[in-house]
Amino acid sequence: MASSTLALLKSELRLFSREPGYVFWIVGFPAALIVALGFVPVLREPLGAGGVSFLALYVPVAVILAMLMASLSALPIVLAAYREQRILRRLATTPVKPRTALQSQYLIYGAAAIVGGALPILLGFFVYGVALPRNAIGFILVYLLVLASCLTLGGLVGGVARTAKVATAFGTALLFPMMFTAGVWFPVQAMPGLLGDIVALTPLGAGALALAATSAGDWPSLKDIVVMVVWTAILGTAAVRFFRWE
Repeated sequence: MASSTLALLKSELRLFSREPGYVFWIVGFPAALIVALGFVPVLREPLGAGGVSFLALYVPVAVILAMLMASLSALPIVLAAYREQRILRRLATTPVKPRTALQSQYLIYGAAAIVGGALPILLGFFVYGVALPRNAIGFILVYLLVLASCLTLGGLVGGVARTAKVATAFGTALLFPMMFTAGVWFPVQAMPGLLGDIVALTPLGAGALALAATSAGDWPSLKDIVVMVVWTAILGTAAVRFFRWE
């Protein structure tokens, strides 16, 4: 089982390296977004006396964006394409289990998302003077939790979609609402009343709040941690339970 898992992982890594489009959207696009925003002087100015800049607020959003691109714009499409091409059907005759097939994808696209998320942070710090997360340990832990929830969602979509086109449609349909809950267009912290409460109960809404808290040097609230853990457990279990080889 260990040797088959390692062989599958090596094969997936080679295939991923041959997809420049996925590499760009996961690794390059979030960094390019920070560079583009940094060219606008007003976005680098503090918001109010002693406040942080819009650019600084957007760095955690770019980090989440890398996760979303990996989880909804790449992973499910690859899995569905394997099903469509009957690759999964052949894998079903080997010791590989649904959990193993999903985990290999999680490792590949999770690693890509980590690189894609680290670049905006480093660019913001070295190029535009955006402060690094003050609570580095908390930030890393929250980052991994958000990433896990995103990857398991992508695994669920890819595990049931019959074709790559269907996976693309579902991934795109989920991508924009997830981007909204992550605060891509409007910071979660600034969402008013009931809207903010609802968004905070989503995995990316809770993740955005937790990342912002750790960036400021605080620890995330227990509520945000529980929300992310529960979503990850539900999505991860469903991805394995409903995974289809063909």
